[in-house]
Amino acid sequence: MSIPHVLVIPCSAQGHVIPFMAVSKCLIEHGVRVTFVNTDFIHRRVIDALADKDFLGDRIHLVSIPDGLGPGDDRNNFGILLEANFQVMPAKLEDLIRDIEEKEGPKITCLVADGNMGWALQVARKMNIPRAVFWPASAALWHWELAFQRIPIQHQMFQLALGMPTMNTAHLAWACVGDLAAQKTVFSLVVRNNKFLEVADWLICNSSPNFESAVLNFAPRILPVGPLLSSHWLESSAGYFWPEDSNCLKWLDQQPHKSVIYVAFGSFTVFYQIQFRELALGLELCNKPFLRVVRPDTTEEKDDAYPKGFKERISGRGKLVGWAPQQKVLAHASIACFVSHCGWNSTMEGASNGIPFLCWPYFTDQFLNETYISDMWRVGLRFKRDESGIIRRSEFKCKVDQLLDDVSFKIRSSDIKEKLAKVVDEGGESHKNFSDFIQWMKAL
Repeated sequence: MSIPHVLVIPCSAQGHVIPFMAVSKCLIEHGVRVTFVNTDFIHRRVIDALADKDFLGDRIHLVSIPDGLGPGDDRNNFGILLEANFQVMPAKLEDLIRDIEEKEGPKITCLVADGNMGWALQVARKMNIPRAVFWPASAALWHWELAFQRIPIQHQMFQLALGMPTMNTAHLAWACVGDLAAQKTVFSLVVRNNKFLEVADWLICNSSPNFESAVLNFAPRILPVGPLLSSHWLESSAGYFWPEDSNCLKWLDQQPHKSVIYVAFGSFTVFYQIQFRELALGLELCNKPFLRVVRPDTTEEKDDAYPKGFKERISGRGKLVGWAPQQKVLAHASIACFVSHCGWNSTMEGASNGIPFLCWPYFTDQFLNETYISDMWRVGLRFKRDESGIIRRSEFKCKVDQLLDDVSFKIRSSDIKEKLAKVVDEGGESHKNFSDFIQWMKAL
């Protein structure tokens, strides 16, 4: 039997590339060869951030194609980015597949595309390649995006089925991109993309039946295979857009058990100056050790954004890094809680390590994930904002104290950790779904 050769293609965002790398690592562990397709722009960022340029070797072949945008275009504008992708990338992907099969071999056994990259399935269908879709966010978000046929006229809470979380229409993907014209553009892209997904042979997602049983019962074609956290690959930095600062792990080694507040807001969250400073002063007010990830573009302030004297006052107690090896951080015995933007990857990683959350969502599905964390699983707390929309330092300290003083959060977090470990072990539903997927692929 020949070795399956899978081509994977994620959407051009950190929260998509990382879970696609996790899928790729799992495929590798099952004896599958992987060609990983990024855009040229993202490919350069991934290569530049790799701690060991030769780490992946021949296990995962990293390649790239143009995304349709110029060097100075705004790639954070998803409407513009996705439309450019659709106009340019299908032909480039087809050329890449032909080039791989003509010059390198072996042929592509299967294409695994991001749920936002439905056009790639059309390319695979044209070339008679079997097709799978991997959705890196929650099954609930995917089901909702598949279900909507028109833009909601007004912002309102909704629930598609009993047992599913509620969500505000203002937090759907197309509602977070600017004015009504821009929203209509993105919505039309979503509808068109959903149509493309109909040709998929498999629909899998990085979720767990322990997390989303009601959604998965309501949408049985979506198969959970998560959480996809590959412990054998924790030493890899592959897929990240910024170089990791692993020195923070040595600092964590010196901290007491369950004492450190870990603060990280993913790859998109940007703070106004006043909020950035209130968070800093809140951490100082807590008088506990903390590790905070601060990307270079976290705030628009060009000079030192911290309050005067802050770094000197927290010296020894606080650690500031540009990017952290998050899975290793969350698995560290010194971590007490996770102040998070509630991106799905962070949600899965924190829950898989039994860490209680303080929820600070920024946009789109992060508010849905906050609902899961605080209302349904009850492993975290929300912050209250003042009349200006700011989370004040006193509110921050109050919620940190409440979370850490209430042992029930730790108990429920540990319970979820155990359940998630079982579902990916042999005999668990996610393990079985992924094994079935692999067997289907090997039989092609």
